[in-house]
Amino acid sequence: MKTLYLIDGHAQIFRAFFAVRTPMSSPVTGEPTNATFAFTGMLLKLLEQNRPDYIAMAIDRGGSDVRSALYPAYKQNRDPMPDDLKAQEERIFEVTRQFGIPVIGLEGHEADDIIATLVTRLTAAHDDLHIRIVSKDKDLEQLISDRVALFDIHTDTLIDEAALLENKGITPAQVIDVLSLIGDSVDNIPGIAGVGPKTAVKLIGEYGTLENLFDNLDRIKGKRRENLEAGAPFVQTAKELVTLHHDVPVELDLQQAEARPDADALDQTFENLGFRGHRGQLKKILGGATASADGGAPKNADKKKSAEPAPFGLFAGDAPEEAAPVVEAEGDYRLIRTSEELDAAIDEARKAPLLAFDTETCGRGWHAGLAGVSLSWAPGSAVYIPVRSPAPDTHLDEAAVIARLRPLMEDADVPKTAHNAKFDVQVFAEAGVTVRGIAGDTMIAGYLLQLPGLSLDAMALSLLGRSNIRFADVAGSGKAAKSLDQIDVEAVTQYAAEDADVALQLTQLLQPRVDAAEMTALLRDVELPLAGVLAAMERTGIRVDPDVLDEQRDRLGARVDELRADIRAAAGLTGQAADGFNIDSTKQLREHLFDRLKFPVVKRTKTGPSTDVESLNKLAEHDALAPGADSDVPEAARAIPALLIEYRQLTKLVGTYLTSLKDAIRHETRRIHCSFNQTVTATGRLSSNDPNLQNIPIRTDLGRAIRKAFLPAEGHVLIAADYSQIELRVLAHLAEDEALIDAFSNDLDIHQAVAAQVFDTPLADVTPEQRASAKTINFGIVYGITSWGLSKRIPSLSPAEAEQLISDYKARFTGIDRFLSACVQDAISKGYVQTMLGRRRAIEEVTSRNPNQRQLGERYAINTVVQGSAADLIKLAMINLHRDIAAGGHPERMLLQIHDELVLEAPEADADAATERLRTAMESAMELRVPLKVDTGRGTDWYACK
Repeated sequence: MKTLYLIDGHAQIFRAFFAVRTPMSSPVTGEPTNATFAFTGMLLKLLEQNRPDYIAMAIDRGGSDVRSALYPAYKQNRDPMPDDLKAQEERIFEVTRQFGIPVIGLEGHEADDIIATLVTRLTAAHDDLHIRIVSKDKDLEQLISDRVALFDIHTDTLIDEAALLENKGITPAQVIDVLSLIGDSVDNIPGIAGVGPKTAVKLIGEYGTLENLFDNLDRIKGKRRENLEAGAPFVQTAKELVTLHHDVPVELDLQQAEARPDADALDQTFENLGFRGHRGQLKKILGGATASADGGAPKNADKKKSAEPAPFGLFAGDAPEEAAPVVEAEGDYRLIRTSEELDAAIDEARKAPLLAFDTETCGRGWHAGLAGVSLSWAPGSAVYIPVRSPAPDTHLDEAAVIARLRPLMEDADVPKTAHNAKFDVQVFAEAGVTVRGIAGDTMIAGYLLQLPGLSLDAMALSLLGRSNIRFADVAGSGKAAKSLDQIDVEAVTQYAAEDADVALQLTQLLQPRVDAAEMTALLRDVELPLAGVLAAMERTGIRVDPDVLDEQRDRLGARVDELRADIRAAAGLTGQAADGFNIDSTKQLREHLFDRLKFPVVKRTKTGPSTDVESLNKLAEHDALAPGADSDVPEAARAIPALLIEYRQLTKLVGTYLTSLKDAIRHETRRIHCSFNQTVTATGRLSSNDPNLQNIPIRTDLGRAIRKAFLPAEGHVLIAADYSQIELRVLAHLAEDEALIDAFSNDLDIHQAVAAQVFDTPLADVTPEQRASAKTINFGIVYGITSWGLSKRIPSLSPAEAEQLISDYKARFTGIDRFLSACVQDAISKGYVQTMLGRRRAIEEVTSRNPNQRQLGERYAINTVVQGSAADLIKLAMINLHRDIAAGGHPERMLLQIHDELVLEAPEADADAATERLRTAMESAMELRVPLKVDTGRGTDWYACK
């Protein structure tokens, strides 16, 4: 059997464009290349991994004349192709043809119809042909058969008849009828109101066909029947619109689809476009039948062989089953073997304007032991200095290397850069070296510029057009993987030195972009110094008592068992029925709650009634489920939603926190050393992982009790300091609202003061309910709270009353209203918003034609400015405190940063002075129009610091 791959051209082109949003351009022509780069990468992957016998691409050339005549609004809601993608469209077609892939398009006919026509004709003409349609378009599912399947190249997912039935519950013959019912918002085809995919599948499954369904509407009751009757006049039109045409006047000769690439033309195109990594990948695929990287004759192939393009389908049989790992990099990378070579390299590095460095370890983590160090000071070259290897005579002595490197790495006057420098700083610190002079970090720079991929390999691919050597290429993967100290140093040199070289090249490329975005000071004065602070915090860690965690787990586990039994009893289950009821199974829970016990459905998902916490909360408060209420739900069962809420809270505490925290304790230190991430959140706030300490619950006593296991060192205390209402204070400063500034300046209860303004009530007469409402608005306004959202949080308020309350709030605090509007306007006019320190965030959603997306963008704009500025503030506090402690030789150590809270460890005798230094650093981090207020506490465990 032979296989033809039919590419849904424009679908893949758009996917490529949005996959790589980093601006890229040709170094020769200056044309944009991000979509061309990503699309070419898709072709290379398809050709290398799947080795098709035949391949062709169908494209749109002006849409469907027939469908537009039938329904003028067809596809009228689509945005035009972005200008920077339009500029790449013809280049993509050119590259595709250079691969020897026919590009088939016909004016007035859609690519889907061309694909349908080719599928029908070719499967009829060739009994030995299988077709894979490279697309995930649901319209094309109607073409699936025993010899035709959809293939998603990006996820390597094949959708055949079995997968379609398993995933969607339909056969290919039912696709058209299902699509006719649900419509297609992308193509502007209306569907039947209230009929989603699940309902449509159920209806077609029950009635067989669309026509039979509408012939039997009398058997359908209630609102669904009304909706079907209302949609009946258009449903046949919808069916014609979604049905693919099989009679487009196009042909495909399979011999022309054998994909005979023009190696020389492709190599020249890749060179002109700056696709160095793609050149190497093409060379690998063709077995050397491309030009070499320097433009000369191909290696391992004479000119006669390279002149004749190789068809991929025929070439597949010549490929070895297991190719040896390719450990060959695009640079001059040298192995340092002697002390004399090391000294010479250090002398050269010291003279360079910028030094890139990278470390390799003997396992996972910065504490796994140093395997070697790489240095690069000139683009395209680097050295690797091993201190561990399989053969003792192939590496230098670690102590001798460290002694020679220390003066260089500790010299603050030697500017240094790295990718994720925090990790390398920690590795050096473990070896007794304090790295100074960090002037760049490509991961942080990429984060500030909002690049889509922040790994070194991803950035090298998207920005430099090169495919880095992968760790698995050198060390293997899975159980067979080795650590780098067990691998021949020649192979490690290419892998390790390349990382330092790429970091140097990326720094030189990204720094001008950071400068142009006016974030130089943010990078230099905040993010780079902060990386050093976080490195020290991670190495210090925080002591955790596993026995306390076990005690809490046992206590909570007993309560979980009680809740499990109570839920089963309330559901009326006993014996084997009770044992068989898995409370953690969403499917079983739905069956019991909604099918058997007749609970009302408060929210639906694609797979059925929702059982999420929001739905359970609504059920717990539902009037129809109150004791004594007239309801089909048994009286005893009405307690189930509240029991489920508590059950889920406790199982999460036991499984997610207590167990994972104990597993994270390092045996050597008896401490948890989590990782603090400064390149994850969109607003600039820190996050943590391994484990995630940011998410330890603090709103319930049971959650807060977990903090009892966090202890200081012997003879020390923990000191915790938390900003008081920091985001509201930042909001008051940014909005320059006099009423809010006055309340903070006079140290009033801010929620009571706001309530007095909004409800026009004397301060002393504000009721608890009024204060609670003001508090909800105060915290919600930063997140762009809506009247609907406010009414959800305050059940006593109707949406109309909530709307009036927000309106009154904005009328009283006019500065806030102006500020919120200015944030949104900035996002619209500039495409981004900025924090007080200049951190930028692009907000594309704010100009969306979709009102929900647009509203989301407005919330992002407001939240980013306020929360991002607050995040910048606490980062400054951490940097200043760290410097103060180091400069004064003070004994306290910073351990944790959790949201707006800092946690220190200090000797008991120094606790007062350490607390004051902490308070001063936090309250003086920025000068705002309102005073910064910090609440502090200390204790023998973290819980006692409240």
